[in-house]
Amino acid sequence: MSDLRSAALCSKAWPFEEARRILKRYEKAPPEKGYVLFETGYGPSGLPHIGTFGEVLRTTMVRRAFETISDIPTKLICFSDDMDGLRKVPDNVPNPEMLREHLQRPLTRVPDPFGKFESFGHHNNAMLRRFLDTFGFEYDFYSATEFYASGGFDETLLRAAERYDDLMKVMLASLREERRQTYSIFLPISPATGRVLYVPMKNVDAKEGTITFDDEDGTETTLPVTGGNVKLQWKPDFGARWAALGVDFEPYGKEHAPNTPIYSKICRILGGTPPEVFTYELFLDEAGQKISKSMGNGISIDEWLTYASTESLSYFMYGKPKTAKRMHFDVIPKAVDEYHQQLRAYADQDQAARLNNPVFHIHEQNVPSSNMVVPFAMLLNLASVSHAEDKGALWGFIQRYAPEASAKTHPDLDAAAGFAVRYYNDFVKPHKTFRAPDEREHAAMEDLADRLRAWDGPADPEELQSMVFAVGKAHGFEPLRDWFKALYEVLLGASQGPRFGGFIALYGVEESIALIEHGLAGKLTS
Repeated sequence: MSDLRSAALCSKAWPFEEARRILKRYEKAPPEKGYVLFETGYGPSGLPHIGTFGEVLRTTMVRRAFETISDIPTKLICFSDDMDGLRKVPDNVPNPEMLREHLQRPLTRVPDPFGKFESFGHHNNAMLRRFLDTFGFEYDFYSATEFYASGGFDETLLRAAERYDDLMKVMLASLREERRQTYSIFLPISPATGRVLYVPMKNVDAKEGTITFDDEDGTETTLPVTGGNVKLQWKPDFGARWAALGVDFEPYGKEHAPNTPIYSKICRILGGTPPEVFTYELFLDEAGQKISKSMGNGISIDEWLTYASTESLSYFMYGKPKTAKRMHFDVIPKAVDEYHQQLRAYADQDQAARLNNPVFHIHEQNVPSSNMVVPFAMLLNLASVSHAEDKGALWGFIQRYAPEASAKTHPDLDAAAGFAVRYYNDFVKPHKTFRAPDEREHAAMEDLADRLRAWDGPADPEELQSMVFAVGKAHGFEPLRDWFKALYEVLLGASQGPRFGGFIALYGVEESIALIEHGLAGKLTS
């Protein structure tokens, strides 16, 4: 056994903990199907979103962790429930009136309101695949419509007809009395209207593999459960899919957690073994409310990638998946800088520490080095004081601070400079509020400017930071954070900011002197 595998088998990183749960399923023998199956589900009634990214990313992290500790082949399926009926018209699509005519029809039988694909389901499936391909995910795509129609589900559907009473007993126990009266695990597709019907069954013939029900016009109708004529209700469908495919691992949000016992019972009745389930917490907006596509609160994946890299988003997704996290624009700078801190730490870590480092799981072991010689938070402050409108304005300061750096040799830094200017102008600039210093702050800042005028050494961030500390102590600031808070509020228009010595080194000694003079003269508040 390799040292890497031995270390991974002991790692406390959550992807390895999940991977070990999966491996335990096959202690005695490998899976008969020849591979371990990871699955993520997708409801294609809307466009893919940041939750879709997080679910597939986290599943991929567990899959890679499993491949580190086992030689059993793996497979990831992204399953689209595109046979589901269109329940309501989304707010963000064209031609809503046209869609209203097709409510309750399977999504793959609803015309595409965008006019580009053969159906709305096909359109959203294409968007999902393009979305996943953009981020380089490796997966097999399964369409429920094709799976039902091609016979992939036939054996399981026939078994569901045979064990109908047992399955209904599980489901009826979970329903209110009113719903029980009309509930069936089977949802026929009306031959007359093409709609998904929520109707009671008049007969389920296990021997013939058929169901009998009254269609919308009252006509008694018999259909085979196979061939795409019938779909399962969503809870039975969950468990039936586990049984039909042999799913070994599936993640989903905590709203599914109460249904896990139902999914598992359905799976067992249909002859399958329930998978290892990974329940993750939901994302919250700045106010602590659940992020909702319909409400438009929180942050979208496109919005995140407007201001930071994919890797920073992956870093944010990695951390504490079982803890609810606030996801809004203010978390972006912190995520960017912490990601690069972890990259820098990785180079000097031993194997055990590397396996616990998020970047190991983000980059599938091929961890790059960081060339962010200037933190993202510092770039934001530099954009602020220089009134930068593009990243080129920042590079003059960056190259004086780090002469070896260039856009070509430091592409991550170049991209971050562009992100910083955009983020500053959209989120920082509108909220900047400068204030005048009080008497003690005024004296201390004058002292700082005088000491900078006398500075004749190199612009070393640590030495300059020590000098700024010394000024604060000399003027009786206790605690010292009040001194730094005053510098930020008077000179940067914010209550928080960078290590000020590093800021001086980057912005320039002469430029910092001028900034202090402007702050003391009241030119920044006007």
